[in-house]
Amino acid sequence: VYQDGTKQKRERKKTVSFSSMPTEKKISSASDCINAMVEGSELKKIRSNSRVYHRYFLLDADMQSLRWEPSKKDSEKAKIDIKSIKEVRTGKNTDIFRSNGIYDQISEDCAFSIIYGENYESLDLVANSADIANIWVTGLRYLISYGKHTLDMIESTQDNMRTSWLSQMFIESDVDNLGHIPLCNAVQFIKDLNPGLKTNKIELKFKELHRSKEKTGTEVTKEEFIEVFHELCTRPEIYFLLVQFSSNKEFLDTKDLMMFLEAEQGMAQVTEEISLEIIQKYEPAKEGHEKGCLSIDGFTNYLTSPDCHIFDPEHKKVCQDMKQPLSHYFINSSHNTYLIEDQFRGPSDITGYIRALKMGCRSVELDVWDGPDNEPVIYTGHTMTSQIVFRSVIDIINKYAFFASEYPLILCLENHCSIKQQKVMVQHMKKILADKLHTQSPNIEESYLPSPESLKGKILIKAKKLSSSCSGLEGDVTDEDEGAEMSQRVGKEGVEQQNSMTGKRFQLCKELSELVSICKSVQFKEFQVSFQLQKYWEVCSFNEVLASKYANENPGDFVNYNKRFLARVFPSPMRIDSSNMNPQDFWKCGCQIVAMNFQTPGLMMDLNIGWFRQNGNCGYVLRPAIMREEVSFFSANTKDTVPGVSPQLLHIKIISGQNFPKPKGSGAKGDVVDPYVYVEIHGIPADCAEQRTKTMHQNGDNPIFDESFEFQINLPELAMVRFVVLDDDYIGDEFIGQYTIPFECLQTGYRHVPLQSLTGEILAHASLFVHVAITNRRGGGKPHKRGLSVRKAKKSREYASMRTLWIKTIDEVFKNALQPIRDATDLRENMQNAVVSFKELCGLSPVANLMQCILAVSTRLVGPDNTPLVVLNLNDQYPTMELQGIVPEVLKKIVTAYDMMIQTIRTLVENTDSLYEKIVQCQKA
Repeated sequence: VYQDGTKQKRERKKTVSFSSMPTEKKISSASDCINAMVEGSELKKIRSNSRVYHRYFLLDADMQSLRWEPSKKDSEKAKIDIKSIKEVRTGKNTDIFRSNGIYDQISEDCAFSIIYGENYESLDLVANSADIANIWVTGLRYLISYGKHTLDMIESTQDNMRTSWLSQMFIESDVDNLGHIPLCNAVQFIKDLNPGLKTNKIELKFKELHRSKEKTGTEVTKEEFIEVFHELCTRPEIYFLLVQFSSNKEFLDTKDLMMFLEAEQGMAQVTEEISLEIIQKYEPAKEGHEKGCLSIDGFTNYLTSPDCHIFDPEHKKVCQDMKQPLSHYFINSSHNTYLIEDQFRGPSDITGYIRALKMGCRSVELDVWDGPDNEPVIYTGHTMTSQIVFRSVIDIINKYAFFASEYPLILCLENHCSIKQQKVMVQHMKKILADKLHTQSPNIEESYLPSPESLKGKILIKAKKLSSSCSGLEGDVTDEDEGAEMSQRVGKEGVEQQNSMTGKRFQLCKELSELVSICKSVQFKEFQVSFQLQKYWEVCSFNEVLASKYANENPGDFVNYNKRFLARVFPSPMRIDSSNMNPQDFWKCGCQIVAMNFQTPGLMMDLNIGWFRQNGNCGYVLRPAIMREEVSFFSANTKDTVPGVSPQLLHIKIISGQNFPKPKGSGAKGDVVDPYVYVEIHGIPADCAEQRTKTMHQNGDNPIFDESFEFQINLPELAMVRFVVLDDDYIGDEFIGQYTIPFECLQTGYRHVPLQSLTGEILAHASLFVHVAITNRRGGGKPHKRGLSVRKAKKSREYASMRTLWIKTIDEVFKNALQPIRDATDLRENMQNAVVSFKELCGLSPVANLMQCILAVSTRLVGPDNTPLVVLNLNDQYPTMELQGIVPEVLKKIVTAYDMMIQTIRTLVENTDSLYEKIVQCQKA
């Protein structure tokens, strides 16, 4: 038996390619699937009590029955008539699979079930690869639809649109009407149609074809051109997806496409007009335009287009409420913006400011010292970094301040200048920045900072400010000197360093002090002191080590502190190489200004860049409500579910990759890569996780992974997903590409993920093809019982609890909210359990939505003579299923489960408003 399960002794009628055999012919049509089934495959037959039998399955040459061998049964009994098959299910979605003790060891993507006979029996099978499972599922579905006429139907429709389109293009290229074109023209032609393909690969495919025909010369005929295009430009994973929705045709009509858009892509209110627009936009064949059909090439164009990008386009523009106080936002922030290399000897350059501001940064740092000729300069004091003139930096800031965002820019001014040069600083800022400077004094009657919306186009100065009691033209204030901390880094802990700086003082001129309005720098003492005495316009800066200490020891206090006050966190002085801290460590505490070394690429900057994409890259991201509301309590280090927040289950299937380049820093080993994919979740500690695919050896062009992962996300608003592609056979460098996206920006359905280089540039034509689904059900128990398939009894349900404040009147009021919250939880759980039962009876996984459920059972609702067994009544507010006479027991169960689901949804809707009103009344009280 070969590795793919086919028998050596059988004469192969057609070469079939699987992902593990990249040099062979791809499966790209239904006839390929039928031929592969006639040859046969080794499949595992799953029975109850964890029994597994290795059997060789094959389709009879007359395509009337499916057989397996060896078998203890008579050969005539070890078969299933094709006409008795009711349905072919993908995944582990029968009772035998669900109750099997080896459930966890079976790949979801390799499993499928054949439902047959009047009693809806199941034959549960597992293939050696997802490719082989797809072949059998596709072929069987064609046979169910067309029976013995399957091949005739395939021959009559196969690739008609593609063939006519390519023939027409070839004829137009053959200007001299010779019947052939030069090899170089044919190669460029295919390259133009599929830019991701390598030129040498296309040339090699033509030469192999000529060699197999013992043909000399380099001229390419129309038939050869079409054959090579078919071989190189057909993605099997997209073909299998197309036939799944095309009612077993080789193309999608407008209704098929509508169903795909609604059921898989989550598009609402889809019309035939929308389907036609997509066909007109992406279908290359003229015939497809005329008939309203999408061929495999049009479908591929659509799936690889920006319309099917994993990033939700709604988040490409500002989409969050920008009228909240500044302290309620995370702010994209840069550390020592002027540096373009390390912190100790690296050069300073104005390009650091240009880069940061173009990337949407809203907080930049200026470390200002006395310079020659009475001109202040910027550099890191006590180090060997080079200097740049303060005036030129202010010029650049003025030019680029609002290049990427119209929302306020904060200048973190670390001032070490003499009074004389402070006055020069003031002159430059007033003259260059003019009315962009926000100098209006804070309103002492307010409790919170102004909003980003009200500060559009304004530049805020964060710096030391003289006391209001100071009547002179200058006064002394405490010093903030991060450079001094760095110079003292050896032998001292970060907390001690920060404390050691508190005694230093310097002279500050009143003119510079007056430029500071709502971002006055003050020294942090402790949380209780701040809660009582700190003004809302005062800002504290925390060394990374000190901030980590508070995050670990006082996580709840840190979150509450950041509800009213801005907190800036800067990297530890030990990071002289300009490495970055993990911003998530401080975002989870609500810290708004986490200063990053923008010049240093890697995981931490990927997280920072990815995070701030979610609000139009405007530099401001609204924090979760649980971190803003005064009455809520959240501990940053929670390692479990977050009270009051419904966990989400993220289901990600890594289907395939396209056009992976060789790692940039890899040693010389040719262009071959052995890729694998990591899926990482970054967020609160309870959410952090990672899983990886298997390695695909020597295939960077179109590796098929077909692996599914599941993650429980307890605080979705703080979670990010990072896709990383690495080379398993590397020399020197393993990194191929990555993409980081906030959980809230994920689009569900079949999506392409564009890969980026280490420094953030898009890698041309390199992507991952994935399927994303999100369900809002808690997990628990064994892995195969997590997610939607777990039913929770009332006694095991997790209810939101109230934090006791020890203020009797408040505690008494909120006690009244406990019961409505419990009732709401019960309603939600009951509804979700009912949905689970319906999905399972439909033979679908937890990832499925209700439209997919209706699609799955639709074929069972009609009798052999096409008379309806069940009618869907759409006259009521909630659609009902009505039985028509005597129906099979399995159909009765489906209808009962549907009725139960509709009833729980109705109850939930009817009671939601009254329960919500009770909870709101408690909050008002």
